[in-house]
Amino acid sequence: MDHPPTRPTVLIAEELSPAAIEVLSADFALTSVDGADRAALLPALADADAVIVRSATQIDAEAVAAGPRLRVVARAGVGLDNIDVEAATSAGVLVVNAPTSNITSAAEHAIALMLACIRHIPAANASLKSGEWKRSRFTGMELAGKTVGLLGLGRIGQLVAARLAGFEVTLLAYDPYVPAARAGQLGARLVSLEELLAGSDVLSIHLPKTPETLGLLGERELSLVKPGVRIVNAARGGLIDEPALAVAIKEGRVAGAAIDVFATEPCTDSPVFGYESVVVTPHLGASTTEAQEKAGTAVARSVRLALRGEFVPDAVNVQAGGPVAEDLRPGLPLMEMLGRVFTGLAEGVPASLTVEVRGEIAAYDVSILQLAALKGLFTDVVEEQVTYVNAPLLAAQRDVEVRLVATEESPEYRNLLSVRGTLATGEQVSVSGTLAGTRQVAKITEVNDYGVEIAPTEHLAFFTYHDEPGIVGKVGNILGGAGVNIAGMQVARQGRGGHALMVLTVDSALPAATLTEITETIGAHSGRKVDLVDR
Repeated sequence: MDHPPTRPTVLIAEELSPAAIEVLSADFALTSVDGADRAALLPALADADAVIVRSATQIDAEAVAAGPRLRVVARAGVGLDNIDVEAATSAGVLVVNAPTSNITSAAEHAIALMLACIRHIPAANASLKSGEWKRSRFTGMELAGKTVGLLGLGRIGQLVAARLAGFEVTLLAYDPYVPAARAGQLGARLVSLEELLAGSDVLSIHLPKTPETLGLLGERELSLVKPGVRIVNAARGGLIDEPALAVAIKEGRVAGAAIDVFATEPCTDSPVFGYESVVVTPHLGASTTEAQEKAGTAVARSVRLALRGEFVPDAVNVQAGGPVAEDLRPGLPLMEMLGRVFTGLAEGVPASLTVEVRGEIAAYDVSILQLAALKGLFTDVVEEQVTYVNAPLLAAQRDVEVRLVATEESPEYRNLLSVRGTLATGEQVSVSGTLAGTRQVAKITEVNDYGVEIAPTEHLAFFTYHDEPGIVGKVGNILGGAGVNIAGMQVARQGRGGHALMVLTVDSALPAATLTEITETIGAHSGRKVDLVDR
């Protein structure tokens, strides 16, 4: 009796919203574990095809190794500090997050901290609740007419800039990666870091945590600020040197600060905690119902795509140029198939490989198609799972020189994808394909310079031989005797009486002995079989 295929298992290591669970429950088996409990997490990863975490679960190299079936690690949030992306990449595991899920919440929290700081709201609240009525003690500052400096003008920084427009402030911004024209559209003027520090009444940080930004506001930078500045950090911990900030506040160079993130978290003791002019919150930038919902459902959709073998737009460790254009998506399985056929024809990995894209789709960033070709190339070569993530690593480890060529010129087909390579022996191997008609049916259109047009099936065979009468009959007789049914056959030749190529699609895998018998009987120069069966 046939058993239904086992559904992939998604391990949920931290709380997800009901909407996110609903996205996953129809297609996958769901298990849960307390991700902060290391002793429980590692065994649970053994049977997981995917794991979803937030910030409390550490997915390091040990955790990745504990999950031999892992195909995707999903962080229901923006940061990836708790995920060893390098270890996951080496293992071919996709890492995804929800990069836009909390940007609105984070921007609003930055504004809230800014206002709370300049109007002394937390201190005034605590004073009044303790029985005091001291209005003059909490005299604040208006934003209107002041200069606000934004350290970083990415997605969150841009939202903060838009929200500050209503406060009638002058906006300065420091961001080496944003064009001046874009900053101008947001009402901000791009300046150097030194000019930003010297000219801002309020500084708000909106930078990622990188080796370049770690400790960006240290003792030297804090000595350059405009006296009486307020500093807001709702971005990442470690961007401000907290001890240096405490000294600057003590000396009066910095009038106050509002901090949501810290170098080490959880943080219950910091040098800045001792000052009434400092407002602190325990990393609440993304702590809204809306942000949590968006993050959970976004990564759930990404996990679903990944476990279906589809490309995931929010993958952080895939070497593609960005979001994949809709017109490119149908070409991904075609290019992967061509890569697998190439390996079958070459019976190995080439010394050099050219991935060629012709036609209308060449106008897009087609780097993802190169990854698809490499994924197909190594699928039947290595024991480990091959993904868009580790395919480039596998090529580099085997010294395969890879080149991508894209041109909108395509005389015969609307779009044509090709994989061409040179083997260590100097032999050239190539295979091309296209998507035909409104239904986008995959077809192989060329094999080693022989023009064909055949729809691939799970089992293929290719024979190159000297063209002469009776060959087709001989091949049919041998396959019939072996109990292998022919689904389709096409013969192409370079000229009458010259070399010819026979492509077969068959209903079952061709036994090795049958392949050898056909090759010897028809005197073929080469006989190859390719089985496009999921591993």
